[in-house]
Amino acid sequence: MDRATKIVVTIGPASSDRETLVRMIRAGVDVVRLNFSHGTGQDHIDRAALVREVADECGRKVAIMADLQGPKIRVGKFENGKVDLVSGDKFILDADCQMGTQECVGLDYKGLPRDLKPGDVLLLNDGLIVLKTEKVVGNQIHTVVTIGGVLSNNKGINRQGGGLTAPALTAKDMDDIKTAMGFQADYLAVSFPKNASDMEMARQLANVAGEPFGFKPMLIAKIERAEAIPALQEILDASDGIMVARGDLAVEVGNAAVPALQKRMIKMARACNKLTITATQMMESMIVYAVPTRAEVSDVANAVLDGTDAVMTSAETASGRYPVETVEAMAAICLEAEKSEDFHLDADFLNMQFTRIDQSIAYGALFTAHHLGVKAIAALTESGSTALWMSRHNIDVPIFAITPNLDTCRKVALYRNVRTYELKQSANREQILKDVQDLLLGQGIVQKGDLIVLTWGEPFGQTGGTNSMKIMKIGEY
Repeated sequence: MDRATKIVVTIGPASSDRETLVRMIRAGVDVVRLNFSHGTGQDHIDRAALVREVADECGRKVAIMADLQGPKIRVGKFENGKVDLVSGDKFILDADCQMGTQECVGLDYKGLPRDLKPGDVLLLNDGLIVLKTEKVVGNQIHTVVTIGGVLSNNKGINRQGGGLTAPALTAKDMDDIKTAMGFQADYLAVSFPKNASDMEMARQLANVAGEPFGFKPMLIAKIERAEAIPALQEILDASDGIMVARGDLAVEVGNAAVPALQKRMIKMARACNKLTITATQMMESMIVYAVPTRAEVSDVANAVLDGTDAVMTSAETASGRYPVETVEAMAAICLEAEKSEDFHLDADFLNMQFTRIDQSIAYGALFTAHHLGVKAIAALTESGSTALWMSRHNIDVPIFAITPNLDTCRKVALYRNVRTYELKQSANREQILKDVQDLLLGQGIVQKGDLIVLTWGEPFGQTGGTNSMKIMKIGEY
């Protein structure tokens, strides 16, 4: 598989049967997202087990990402399932309302009235309906409809410009973290974090829940609140990666601001050695059509050229008609976009200061591989850190993370331009180098006479101990 950019897919009713999942993984899925906004805990446990089983059948290391619902602020239910709001109508959001009518509807977040003042603009159903706050009386928010439309049960609410005080982690999220750690989800995506504290709390909860299994997930911060933008650096520092979650973010900051923010976020994340996932409506038309629009093709390609680690599907594969075709189309777009990439590795290293031995070895391997024209870089790694550092720089040489740890294999599945293999390692240096050579030969990655760059740590089996590099000609062992 020559594709560097990884593909994250959301599974749901359209893609949870074995046959479809097999076809999707063979088409190029690298990470499966379980959306905890829908379904029960048992649903996710069952789907995670099926993903693991099918991935093994397909001979692939596929990561699982548990995506927490977070404090998605929604309207309640209506007597008739929906109402049709017309511009100029008066409409009340009432925290005490049990069943909605044409005049009012309930709220799942009872604290919303405390966050609002006259003049605040509320955007419902991803911004399709707009309400302007006229006054707040007790638990009632009195509004006037400025842009109308059909409002149905449980649609989301955002305040233009952000500023809602709902906590990032709800009681449901805390229970869902325990469920996700029960099946050892490789990644935990945290919805609506406002600052580093939100991510630190999620990490603490996940580590405690994972402790009985000796497991710690990697954390992805979903950037979808306006107030997360000025706090982006501290959120990055507290996370393993970010998701450019363009849906709610666009509602809060405006559609026009999102493309530039996407580029800025990806650039910042790469500079901090963090991961990035670009998400929301990437192949939206494929929910109902077998081919994407030209605009969607350009959107995916631009994310690739921005340097994102992964592009993601949502409803396209969860409930759409063409989940397999969506993955195939996305993979083809990524491959084509990557062909046009320029490699300026030397410029990346100007004025760079190395503070760790293992980091220095990683960058030294990149520099050597780029200028020597080697066939592959093989990083023998326990935690995957060396491969992660290498993957932050564009290079026209594939990187292989070779590890004895299955957990590391799966986590590395999200890293841009990194392929992963599980290989048990002995304490004998020469035997390990021979095993790596035989593995790459057996997979058809190299041929006798090819040069590769290897990195490893001595003594073997020590996390964070990469301290050695070797240029090896295939056939030496």
